[in-house]
Amino acid sequence: MTLVPNVIANERTYSMPKRCAVAICLDGCEPEYLDVAIAEGLMPNLKLMRETGTDRIAHSVIPSFTNPNNLSIATGRPPAIHGICGNYLFDPDTGEEVMMNDVRFLRAPTIFSKFYEAGARVAMVTAKDKLRALLSAGLEYDEGRAIAFSAERAGETSIANNGVENASDWLDMPVPEVYSAELSEFVFAAGIKLLKEMKPDIMYLSTTDYVQHKFSPQEQGAKDFYAMFDRYLGELQKFDVAIVVTADHGMKPKHDDNKMPAVIYMQDKMDEWLGAGQARVILPITDPYVVHHGALGSFATAYLPDKCDVDDIISRIAACPEILKVMGKDEAINNYDLPGDRIGDIVMISTENLTIGTSEDRHDLAALKEPLRSHGGLTEQDVPFIVNKVMDLPNAPKLRNFDAFFYATQAAAS
Repeated sequence: MTLVPNVIANERTYSMPKRCAVAICLDGCEPEYLDVAIAEGLMPNLKLMRETGTDRIAHSVIPSFTNPNNLSIATGRPPAIHGICGNYLFDPDTGEEVMMNDVRFLRAPTIFSKFYEAGARVAMVTAKDKLRALLSAGLEYDEGRAIAFSAERAGETSIANNGVENASDWLDMPVPEVYSAELSEFVFAAGIKLLKEMKPDIMYLSTTDYVQHKFSPQEQGAKDFYAMFDRYLGELQKFDVAIVVTADHGMKPKHDDNKMPAVIYMQDKMDEWLGAGQARVILPITDPYVVHHGALGSFATAYLPDKCDVDDIISRIAACPEILKVMGKDEAINNYDLPGDRIGDIVMISTENLTIGTSEDRHDLAALKEPLRSHGGLTEQDVPFIVNKVMDLPNAPKLRNFDAFFYATQAAAS
């Protein structure tokens, strides 16, 4: 099939690669993780990539959560365009709180689907299955030009649904535990095999932030993870590929001096101010993986009752020392490119070492085995953006993590 020179996706023009364009999303990769590991000699391949390529800091989208940022990378646009503004949302029409991981919530085509339509070979591997359906929307597997699966469900894949039969057997690796570094290692190993066998034109590899929630940059578990990634990066660079390494968000400690979770429970505050159940606080970080974060992050939205004095509530929230930013819906839409029909009347963002909860009795933190580390706010917006080619790139805030494929395909087209 003859490939077109350019592909248009969501009003951005992407170059058709002459070699594979690879974007790697290191989930939760606070830039300090890379700095520490490189300083200790654990990442020689990334160190060389930084020195001989392009090394920048980019901004993630807000909220700095997994789903909004992965879908921004996959579409090249912010949540106002693709519609995914959290892992979780409240539907005011039904009164239900639901996971936002169904394709019906996606409002824009992915870059992958547009490249596939243009005749390209497309591959993606995610750590968790919650992303796989959204990222693979629009792909078809009957021509052998697309493969998309998660490490979490690698033993259940099929040609019809994923482009590969039993990815665990195909890779000759067991399906990893979801709460493990091995879940991400499976992603990297699959990427190597895909380059050898499928030879995709574009490939996306997206990991899990289990390690980053569990370990600080100085701890051995984090160092082991980044040393492992660096070994696979070295293998990837043996192929003639263009690589962008970025992240969906950073990660910060969110605990007090006694290692207990540092939380402001905003549903309790709203109940005190407005009456029980009058307002509804929604935490978009909420997902099934409570061992990671106990549904505690640094971003929340709230639906207020009719005729509520919104300015008064904003003033009360702003007076809380735990809150870094609070704003009404219109300001949040303008500041963070959010879809207005999927956020509440106000948006709250906590300070660097604090999280926002609903009611204290609604958070079961028994699953947290280590001091809480989490994300979601402005303090986790800085992410790495490293290209294995010299390019003239801006820095944050102009450079965004969702520019990954724009620059990866440019680098791969030359």
